[in-house]
Amino acid sequence: MADELAFIQSLRALAPDPAARGLADDAAVLRVGEETLVLTKDMMVEGVHWLPEQSLADVAWKLLAVNLSDLAAKGAEPVGVLLGYMIGADDAAFLEGLQEALGTFDVPLLGGDTVSGEGPRTFSLTAIGRATHSPVPSRRGAQVGDAVYLCGSAGGAMMGFEALAKGGTADVTPFTRPIALLAEGRALAPLVTAMMDVSDGLLLDAWRMAEASRVTLALDSRAVPLAAPEARRNDALRWGDDYALLFAAPADAQLPVAATRIGSVEPRGETPLRLDGEWHDGPRGLGYQH
Repeated sequence: MADELAFIQSLRALAPDPAARGLADDAAVLRVGEETLVLTKDMMVEGVHWLPEQSLADVAWKLLAVNLSDLAAKGAEPVGVLLGYMIGADDAAFLEGLQEALGTFDVPLLGGDTVSGEGPRTFSLTAIGRATHSPVPSRRGAQVGDAVYLCGSAGGAMMGFEALAKGGTADVTPFTRPIALLAEGRALAPLVTAMMDVSDGLLLDAWRMAEASRVTLALDSRAVPLAAPEARRNDALRWGDDYALLFAAPADAQLPVAATRIGSVEPRGETPLRLDGEWHDGPRGLGYQH
């Protein structure tokens, strides 16, 4: 198994429960009594997800925010989080950032586990949410004739990363302290036919939504709102880490939040993605893949 996709494909045989959604969504959706819970887990690795010069206060914030962004894509209300933490240097800074993020997003820490070890540090977090609408939005469900929207923008995290890594005047907070669009996700949940957060690049995530929905997403790259210079548009569409909400909804829907129409849902054509009239024959080069 040489890559992430092959490994996940093998895992699917071990996850037949409907709550797992075929391991093809942002989160698991589990019915418990009268409640529907939404559960997600993300991990961050030193040297891969954060730069050595970054404060662990920012790492703690981002670890929480990226998990809550998955809940936002399901229209879920956070119930609590579980932390997996590798003890090491700057633990106090991590705790400071975690406390600030928990307060900002109004979510409690419920437990977790701590370990010690050698080499690059790895942190994980499990977020638990409560569904606010049924059915809970998924990547599947986009309908031919729907409009495709983006709530948020592309490129801000890319510019923040480059400012940190190379120096510059761009705002670094879109990369170091992203904001999970929880309120927007809850407001959109009753209207969308499909929704996901943009973590690995807008184009790659659009490909994934189209593949899951068995349609083609026809996107207009010039319509995508940027948080980067116009000359970097192509890079911004592929870079990721922006945690905007990508969704499909009926073209005549009255949206309750600010969002930009960036395309349309069409019958499945040659491939899942048509960008500016050109077909893309595979996901390679569309975004970040492990």
